[in-house]
Amino acid sequence: MKKKLFGTDGIRGEANVFPMLPEIALQVGRAIGYLFKNHNIYFSKVLIGKDTRLSGYIFESSLVAGLCSMGVSTFLVGPLPTPAVAFLTKDMRADAGVMISASHNPYYDNGIKIFDKNGYKLPDELEEKIENLIFDEAFSTKRCLKSELGKAYRIKDAPGRYAVHLKSVVPPHLNFEGLKVAIDCANGAAYQIGPQILEELGAEVIPIGCSPNGININENCGALYPEKVKELVMQNKAHLGIALDGDGDRIVVIDEKGNLIDGDDILALFALDFKNKGFLSSNTVVGTIMNNLGLEKFLEKQGISFVRTSVGDRYVLMKMKELGSILGGETSGHIIFLDKATTGDGLLTGIRLISLIKEKEKPLSELIPLFEKFPQVMINVKVKEKKPVEEIEGLKEKIKLAKSKIGKKGRIIIRPSGTEPKYRIMIEGDKKELIEEIAKELADYIKQKLN
Repeated sequence: MKKKLFGTDGIRGEANVFPMLPEIALQVGRAIGYLFKNHNIYFSKVLIGKDTRLSGYIFESSLVAGLCSMGVSTFLVGPLPTPAVAFLTKDMRADAGVMISASHNPYYDNGIKIFDKNGYKLPDELEEKIENLIFDEAFSTKRCLKSELGKAYRIKDAPGRYAVHLKSVVPPHLNFEGLKVAIDCANGAAYQIGPQILEELGAEVIPIGCSPNGININENCGALYPEKVKELVMQNKAHLGIALDGDGDRIVVIDEKGNLIDGDDILALFALDFKNKGFLSSNTVVGTIMNNLGLEKFLEKQGISFVRTSVGDRYVLMKMKELGSILGGETSGHIIFLDKATTGDGLLTGIRLISLIKEKEKPLSELIPLFEKFPQVMINVKVKEKKPVEEIEGLKEKIKLAKSKIGKKGRIIIRPSGTEPKYRIMIEGDKKELIEEIAKELADYIKQKLN
């Protein structure tokens, strides 16, 4: 079955437009309740969190209605980062967890991400089972009645539980006293817990993007606009700046000199540190097809294996579990530390990075960069319709010609976005002018064919 609802990272789209309709969310709740209900105990529960989007109320209420109608009670934790929901699902022994968020997308989008009882995102097979149930007319007759209906509970101590978890990554002998940290929470899910946890650890915190109003999430702030936190770092002479996205599962960092540090830089730093400490299980780091070739070459020189997956932190995680790796992530800043988290966690990554600065007693600019990046060009092409790349007439020949120009020192990746009506073009090579020219040619060609 070709999936109709789920994309790269759950269900996502414009709020109140298919598939992000309240009636679909209600059916998602019913399907989750049916599939994840623990039939061996009396009390089954699903935990629900959200970011700060105006439409979050619609989908929270719809999911609650669907779950309760199937005899499953819901634990509502309110606005918290996606990784907090993943952690709390396992910590509170829920049967599943749901995060209502469209991550880095504008406020008018929303999405639904689902976690199993261990805090892991669902594999494709389970997503397909949920879709099958939603579109199965016979499923509409399955429901609970009378005293079997579920209840809804507001969980007031959820932020505190997550805060304790975050603090656990800091060695007992360290604190952040003497450090000045700027943080941009993108007016999103981390707007309270982000500054709070850094202050509790002893840092002097300079926050922005912490005044959500329902429609300003990701608006010219957060991980997509790191220049904002860079300004803050330079103006306040901070030791570093942290920019999170709307649901707090990814991070971009600015060092004390104003240099941008992305996921590749962070992976290189922790891969080397973990290896030196004998902590890098299976001596392997997992990334995606989008990670810079320079990272792969650097890790090879350190005797560390680098394995690539499809785009999406859930694919990175699945491969990490398969290989027994503790470290993985994406250039965009989804970093997974499998000893402490089951998904990308921007705050946890930031806290671990600050801990390393304190441990090494060096400024961040002396720890990163560790390698030279291959020139890389990325273009997003908005289109009216999406189709598989191989079905775009003449594109295969265009790519073949482009590869012959770049040679063996580069890569070309073109893929449809899993969450938006866009194609993402990434070209890597040793000659920047050439790859910029090729990227523009390919982008123009796709626009011409699909618009």
